[in-house]
Amino acid sequence: MSNGASVISGDDSRTRDHVARSILENGPSTAAALGQRLGLTAAGIRRHLELLVSDGVLEAREPHSALVRGRGRPSKVFVMSDKGREQFEHSYDDLAVAALKFMSAQSGEHLVTSFARSRADDIERKAAVGVAGRGDKSVAIAEFLTEQGYAANIRQREMGEELCQHHCPIAHVASEFPQLCEAETEALSRLLGTHVQRLATIAHGDGVCTTFIPTNATKTKRKVRA
Repeated sequence: MSNGASVISGDDSRTRDHVARSILENGPSTAAALGQRLGLTAAGIRRHLELLVSDGVLEAREPHSALVRGRGRPSKVFVMSDKGREQFEHSYDDLAVAALKFMSAQSGEHLVTSFARSRADDIERKAAVGVAGRGDKSVAIAEFLTEQGYAANIRQREMGEELCQHHCPIAHVASEFPQLCEAETEALSRLLGTHVQRLATIAHGDGVCTTFIPTNATKTKRKVRA
């Protein structure tokens, strides 16, 4: 058994905390994926999931149609509810904010900016794999961000598209350190090959993080076949 599994094999409340945090960090997950990730039996993980759903911390949803393969009834995916995010995110946020404040105080704002850029570079590298070869880059990016827990989609607008992120795992940290949002926006520009404009952010009190992408920036031109 892995070290992570041995840590969470204690009392039920700590185990449920680890289950919920795993979804918070990794995004929507099936019971099987959670059990494997945390070293729990099928019966054990389902018991904890049922209690977390009952408490309103998690929600059970049908999987996205694009993810359903093969025969048989698809497994439900478990996602963090708004109540769950409020309950679990703040402890992480407090530590992250404290760490960044320490970095800033000890070495200056430039170190926080460098950290934000490094984080954005990592996101860009991972997203580039899914974007490569795709005809619609914006949709590919939205799918990648959703996998990362951002619950993203694309909305068509008259002059272009809007990338909407309905959840932000780092919202409370970014509210104090806007460099994180700025670096993410720059990474999106590089991935799309065009300037994009951040119109709204959850970190600044808006309901959705919204990024405007101008027309013709997201679609790879296709050759017309005779």
